[in-house]
Amino acid sequence: MSRFLPLDINQLRDAVGEALAAEEPLEVLAGGSKRGLGRPLQTPHTLDLSALSGIRDYAPSELVLTAGAATPLAEVERALDEAGQLLAFEPPDWRGLLGAEDVEPTLGGVLACNLSGSRRIKAGAARDHFLGFRAVSGRGEIFKAGGKVVKNVTGYDLSKLMAGSYGTLAALEEVTVKVLPRPEAVATVLFAGVAPEGAGRLMGAALGSPHEVSGAAYLPPGTAMPLALPLRPGTVALRVEGPAPSVAFRRDALLREHGAAGEMQVLADSQSIAFWRGIGEVAPLAGLGERAVWRVSVAPARGAAIGLHIARELDGAWFLDWGGGLVWAAVAEQGDAGSGVIRAAIRGADGHGTGHATLVRGSPALRRSVPVFEPAPAPLAALSRRVKEAFDPKHILNPRRLVEGG
Repeated sequence: MSRFLPLDINQLRDAVGEALAAEEPLEVLAGGSKRGLGRPLQTPHTLDLSALSGIRDYAPSELVLTAGAATPLAEVERALDEAGQLLAFEPPDWRGLLGAEDVEPTLGGVLACNLSGSRRIKAGAARDHFLGFRAVSGRGEIFKAGGKVVKNVTGYDLSKLMAGSYGTLAALEEVTVKVLPRPEAVATVLFAGVAPEGAGRLMGAALGSPHEVSGAAYLPPGTAMPLALPLRPGTVALRVEGPAPSVAFRRDALLREHGAAGEMQVLADSQSIAFWRGIGEVAPLAGLGERAVWRVSVAPARGAAIGLHIARELDGAWFLDWGGGLVWAAVAEQGDAGSGVIRAAIRGADGHGTGHATLVRGSPALRRSVPVFEPAPAPLAALSRRVKEAFDPKHILNPRRLVEGG
């Protein structure tokens, strides 16, 4: 096995060109914290982007940051924090979940996988903050898209295409993202003793209110947060952020309007930050041994019912994020049977339910035997194949990471 370590965009093009000429595929990685996501790769060569690192342009007044794709996320967040800013899509850290604690997540990796945290319900997904990039396609060609301003019109929005492509279309060399001011204050209101059936209604009411809730999660009885926080079973958590007076007003309004829902408690700044970091890290499920962990996206009104169904049928643990629209579930590995139960739950009794399930953590054998990502309808699958052929006709970059034969 050989390893390519390009130091600039031209060497990156040459490395991809060599692999293309030999028709030998490459595993594209930077920090390596997300190697466990997707179908297992079996490639003879590694394209290591780790040298393509460093913040190259940061204009706090313009709310724009440009960096090498392999820049550690921690380095980016430190620079933003010093300027009182942040990545509003709240990129989650899954190293503990995936057993990759010894490596660093990178900005390009987060964007390539389109990973977003609890603030997604208010601020949007990672792709919504991805302004532009420079990359090398599977054709061995350097290309760029987007720009370094928030308001930019340059034709096709290829940044959104790269986000979620898991390195199967191009190797990112440089990325540009939109950043936002860090909230002055944050508070999280907790309602304990809430049954699953009532949790969805409570979160929906809070999100539909004028109180600008930026995080809504539910920990059902039997699922706990492994942090030094005073949480009780059946807890709904609602977060508000912004100027301190506004946060205090909205916090009190939520307590007043939903006080009958359960025993109330408030987490102040540091505890609130720790709680939502734990939600992003999937901390309630990360320590459950060798169980497979699934991420299920559905209509928020169906989240609690689907979580209960999965737990009952597969003896699993679960919790909700995104106001009920994101179900996290940890279940025993049962191959096609487990995958079938989860995807049947999404379709519902009438077969018309919509949503998708992603296997985030599982053994290599499981990730080879079941669809890791939700199987696409035939027309969408055909379109995806045409896009892959346009960017990487020889399937050089991360082959079969998303789908068999892709």
